[in-house]
Amino acid sequence: QVQLVESGGGLVQAGGSLRLSCAASERTFSTYGMGWFRQVPGKEREFVAAISRSGFTIIYADSVKGRFTISRHNAKNTVYLQMNSLKPEDTAVYYCAASGADSAQRMPAAYDYWGQGTQVTVDS
Repeated sequence: QVQLVESGGGLVQAGGSLRLSCAASERTFSTYGMGWFRQVPGKEREFVAAISRSGFTIIYADSVKGRFTISRHNAKNTVYLQMNSLKPEDTAVYYCAASGADSAQRMPAAYDYWGQGTQVTVDS
């Protein structure tokens, strides 16, 4: 059982930056592909970014490409999401997730473990 704990959310002005972190309890962290998703009330969970086990494969949603950067530090069992040039439409609860699949995955169904989420609010 992998436990994931997100941190780094908060309130930021439009155009600002935040860095989310997701710490995993599992020492086999490097065997999991990791992803970030977000969700607003009344809408489905939306893919944001994903990174493969090795970190060599990275994919982004079109809505965040060029503004967000996903990275991982396997020795620290942590995945990060650097968010720059934030917009009000980025406001959501952000979740990290771990997948047993080798490659980076877009679909929530590919992920086996989820964190509790961290709120990001972008004020216009």
